[in-house]
Amino acid sequence: TRGQAEGLPDAGELFGDNPPVLVADQPDPDKPDEWLLHAYFDHAPSAEDVAQLARLGSGEPRLEQLGEDDWVTMSQAGLAPIRAGRFFVHTPTHRGAAPPGAVAFEIDAGLAFGTGQHATTAGCLEALDILHCNGCRFANITDIGTGTGLLAFAALALWPDARCIATDIDEQAIAVARDNAAINQVAIGHGAGELLLAV
Repeated sequence: TRGQAEGLPDAGELFGDNPPVLVADQPDPDKPDEWLLHAYFDHAPSAEDVAQLARLGSGEPRLEQLGEDDWVTMSQAGLAPIRAGRFFVHTPTHRGAAPPGAVAFEIDAGLAFGTGQHATTAGCLEALDILHCNGCRFANITDIGTGTGLLAFAALALWPDARCIATDIDEQAIAVARDNAAINQVAIGHGAGELLLAV
């Protein structure tokens, strides 16, 4: 159910040192309380892993070995768009699906996380929207642990004259954020209205 999906603990708490990536989605919009849980392992799951998955929902887990494609990309490829405040975040599969008046960002599935699916990212997008609606103004913005760059992009969309820096300890995340900035026409630089990226 949606409640079970939203109440999932961190995968590390459930599976130990080498946890899977857990992604829950709603495959049928006409059945809002029937959710599907995907668990992406970078190794063959043990019998104990499969039993743990079975306890998280109802029904028997179905196992499938993925091909040579990047498993993180595959884990995110089917993600449905999310709406958080005025923001609409989607993968390339849903390009052009933004509702009227939404601020849309295309975040491709890849090696950095931050497509807006996690409740913390969606909550931050909603908080930015509330701050803007309440008349708050910001001249300097920092996105620490940026991942895909999404929160920095959203902040610059709301405060286009601000200076913004997005950082991450992962070089791959910064490369992904740079690519996403190009896709979403976010200017890279050190001036007002521009995004500075740093590892």
